[in-house]
Amino acid sequence: MSSVPTDPNTGPSTGSAASSDVSSPGTSNVGIAAAEAGAARPASTPFELLGGESGVRALVERFYDLMDLEPAYAGIRRLHPNTLDGSRDKLHWYLCGWLGGPNHYIERFGHPRLRARHLPYAIGIAERDQWMACMVQALGEEQVATGLAGRLAEAFFGTADWMRNR
Repeated sequence: MSSVPTDPNTGPSTGSAASSDVSSPGTSNVGIAAAEAGAARPASTPFELLGGESGVRALVERFYDLMDLEPAYAGIRRLHPNTLDGSRDKLHWYLCGWLGGPNHYIERFGHPRLRARHLPYAIGIAERDQWMACMVQALGEEQVATGLAGRLAEAFFGTADWMRNR
């Protein structure tokens, strides 16, 4: 399986209207070059490999549980609302499409515009690193396969780094 391609504004290509990499909404975000060359769609997207919506939801739940519980993530926790319910839903909806599944986020809110949506929050290297550590810990605790977890962490890092504004 190829690596998860990234767009610095939205993360891995979803094949949706949010992505300029693919013109067809149903195209997988994995193996874009093969799809453009006319090859068959890869057997599994990261979304499918994570277990679909329930697997993505479990990852998001663990991520925000860790953010709430671990003192090491207090810096990024402070950037969020008192209750994380809305954040949990939005990340779940976004990741579903980002990983090659349904585009729930785009259907509700349009283009993710991640950088613009994060500009009101002071995000520096420490916040990026806390977000990444929290997500990597969640990937590990959810027992995501090592190869997939590594590819996702690399793609997450590119997006998290793009969110820095200080």
